[in-house]
Amino acid sequence: MIRKLSLIIYYLILKRLPNSTFPLFGPMSEKLRYSCCKYIFKQCGKNVNIGQNARFGTGKNIIIGYNSGIGINAKVPDNIIIGEHVMMGENVTVFGSNHAFDRIDIPMTKQGFKTYPPVVIEDDVWIGNNTIILPGRTLKKGSIVAAGTVLTKDFPEYSIIGGNPSRLLKSRLDFTLQKDE
Repeated sequence: MIRKLSLIIYYLILKRLPNSTFPLFGPMSEKLRYSCCKYIFKQCGKNVNIGQNARFGTGKNIIIGYNSGIGINAKVPDNIIIGEHVMMGENVTVFGSNHAFDRIDIPMTKQGFKTYPPVVIEDDVWIGNNTIILPGRTLKKGSIVAAGTVLTKDFPEYSIIGGNPSRLLKSRLDFTLQKDE
C-alpha cells in the first residue's frame, strides 16, 4: 500500500519539483524524490538523485545503487538495473521492450510486444544527454556514452561509445596505459 501511495505522490507532485541544482528548493526537492522512491523501487542505495520529471513506470523492479541517478526528463523501464556511481544526463530514454515484427502475414500493430532482458547499467558509467538505449543492452563498468548516442549493442568495460548507430570511439584503458608509460 505504501508503495502505491508513494508512486501516486511522486507522479502527482514530486516529479514536478525543481531539479537538484535549483537555488534554495533544489536540494530539498532531491531529498523528497529520493525519500519517496525508496518505497517505490525494489532496491535503492543511498545518495540517489532522481531528476525532475524522471519517468520510470511503476518502478517496482528497479534496482539502483549508491551515488547514482536517473537524469532530468529521463524515461526508463520499470525493470532497469543501475549500478553504483552512475551519472545520467538529461533526456535519456531507455527502452525495455519493442514492437514484435517477426511475422509478415499479420500487421505489425497486431503482433504485440517483444520482451527483452532488463537493461543493465554497471558501476561507474556516465551516460550523456539525449542518449537512447535500446532494449536488452548492458553498459559495462566504467563506460562513457557520448551525448546523442543511440546504443544498439554492447561494448567492453571502460569503453567510450558514441554515434548513431553506436560504435566504439576509444577505450579508457588506453588512457591508463599512456599514463603509465
